[in-house]
Amino acid sequence: MNRRKINVAVSGLNNIDSPGPGIPVIRALRESKLFNPRIIGLSYETLEPGLYMHDIVDKSYQVPFPSAGISAIKARLRYIHSIEKIDILIPNFDAELFNFIKLEKELYEELGIRMFLPTLEQFEERHKANLFEFGKIHKVKVPYSRMIFSVAEVPSLVTDFTYPLVVKGKYYDASVAYNPEQVETHFNRLSAKWGLPVIIQQYVFGQEVNVTVLGDGKGNTIGAVPMRKQYITEKGKAWAGISLDDKKLVSIARKLIKSTKWRGGMELEFIKTSEDEYFLLEINPRFPAWVYLAVGCGQNMPESLLSLALGEPVKPFKNYEKGKMFIRYSYDLIVNLSEFEKISTLGEL
Repeated sequence: MNRRKINVAVSGLNNIDSPGPGIPVIRALRESKLFNPRIIGLSYETLEPGLYMHDIVDKSYQVPFPSAGISAIKARLRYIHSIEKIDILIPNFDAELFNFIKLEKELYEELGIRMFLPTLEQFEERHKANLFEFGKIHKVKVPYSRMIFSVAEVPSLVTDFTYPLVVKGKYYDASVAYNPEQVETHFNRLSAKWGLPVIIQQYVFGQEVNVTVLGDGKGNTIGAVPMRKQYITEKGKAWAGISLDDKKLVSIARKLIKSTKWRGGMELEFIKTSEDEYFLLEINPRFPAWVYLAVGCGQNMPESLLSLALGEPVKPFKNYEKGKMFIRYSYDLIVNLSEFEKISTLGEL
């Protein structure tokens, strides 16, 4: 079969101890049976490893941080597109999605760059701060949570919560607190890093299970693969995991896709209790960093995402392999200083 040539821009190249999804997404696209992609990497930092992985990324460009605003990222993409002729763009960071969702229609109409992202309503509805209400609307169990904006609110938490509880950053990061002093410590760290509000969530005892899914925007689930973490780093990231034979978890994910009509990739994080109840902890509005496990299980969701972005029909995956494991590893890249200087000064490599 002749694979179609296509230019795909991908962000999330920070393949470090807290890895972004970019490199796993690219690896999935490299294994596509439908597309022969030229990969344009989009980076925010000069030390993102993906910049220097030339067998993975064909050409790389620095882009402005999301805080620079929509105009800045649009101007930079216009320049990159003038050289690379981007067909499809896949953003992989929560913090950048708001800008790209706002730009999706504009980039397609002006430059022909396609994306397949959740709507702004979907993006906002699943936010950590809104997740408890989200659970009520879509009939999924969610631990009670509330937002706080100051350490002055910490003493009053005992009226709504029992310890331990979970302190979550606005975009990323979470820590368990066993007393008010620990809540204050986590609040100060998370608010300084991610801003306000900080989310307080009731701790649920059980086993964490995750599922990566792809929705077609019409209520249909294109793919769904559940996973249990086998090894977790100090930052709470999965360094090893195994695909599960968990029909109930997949069913919950499919019902959520149908109810929300989710558009694009998504990761659902659950706690499974000893009573076989599932509590939704978090929704990440893009593919997770472990999405390559789904490819290894027979569901190449990033490939299907390209087809959806192009408006082409996509057949849902029916099965996946259970008991498949992923294990991450560290790898030293040897890089010429001239390459680092080039990306630092010219903004492209």
